[in-house]
Amino acid sequence: MPDIEGLYLISFQYNDGFITYSVGITNSTKRRIAAHTRAYKKGEYTVLDTKSAGNGVRKEIWHGWQYAKDHEDEYSARKDTINEAVEKQLCSFRIFIAEMPDKRLRERLEAGIMHNIYIAKEPWADLADRGMHLKGRTNFEMPISAENISQSIIYGLPKIIEI
Repeated sequence: MPDIEGLYLISFQYNDGFITYSVGITNSTKRRIAAHTRAYKKGEYTVLDTKSAGNGVRKEIWHGWQYAKDHEDEYSARKDTINEAVEKQLCSFRIFIAEMPDKRLRERLEAGIMHNIYIAKEPWADLADRGMHLKGRTNFEMPISAENISQSIIYGLPKIIEI
């Protein structure tokens, strides 16, 4: 994995391409992906059934975030099962990375992609976690367009997106 500043998409294989599960920004892709891996293994993140996710269906094995903090005893009791599912999920992820040194541009693009997924009517749109802290375009910023030049089909990522 390259160690760059940029935007990354975490996806699952889906139909003839990939379905976007999450989008993030980072100053170091290696450090950020390693941090995500540690959080998954500690039970902090939501864990999905990978077979269902590959079909665009959200089926949770473990709900992370605040639920995980409030239910530490449940996590301890189910730790082996959850960690087995974590390993499957981490192995099934496909990560796309776009080098992007401008932090504000990364923030705007992350928000634009996630917003596109949140408003999508397709069933796969429910796969993505909600509640991310996103920093979209402010009223003082001019809109700009970004073009998806990936040769892969990435559901949730339009060919052109205005941010």
